[in-house]
Amino acid sequence: MNAAPLPLLELTDRVLSMAKTGVYRQSVFEALGPVATQRQIRDAIAQAKQFGLYTVSALRDRDLGTYYQVEAASYESFQTASKTLADKHPPADLAAQVVATHHALRAMLTTVASSTLALSLLGGWCLLDGQTQLGRGLWLGATVAGSLWSIQRWIARRALG
Repeated sequence: MNAAPLPLLELTDRVLSMAKTGVYRQSVFEALGPVATQRQIRDAIAQAKQFGLYTVSALRDRDLGTYYQVEAASYESFQTASKTLADKHPPADLAAQVVATHHALRAMLTTVASSTLALSLLGGWCLLDGQTQLGRGLWLGATVAGSLWSIQRWIARRALG
């Protein structure tokens, strides 16, 4: 390595910016090789997958490896999140904080969506069983949980791009 090593978040940002137009895995290693180890680059690629990096299997090359791309919206959400967190947290904790925030939002949305589905199913079961008042109450709860889910999803989309 010729230069000072870059932090994981900056490596991830470089991988994502390269993938905006499409890039082969080998090209990523060649471009980032002078500033990071292969392990750090692999970690940056893995973290970039959390923010929308995906492979295009039809363009896989035997010599150059996997072909990566990222959607513009995913890249912009990463940029917004990293800028916001950079102002509030020291750089050493920034990458972990971005990933933790992403996981927390996904877990929150999954939990509320699962609760909505469970309440709907239980309400339907109660209605079939003849317990109409309980069934209607559970369906009301499912409606409220579904409304919360849609609001949370809207907020998460606005916050992350």
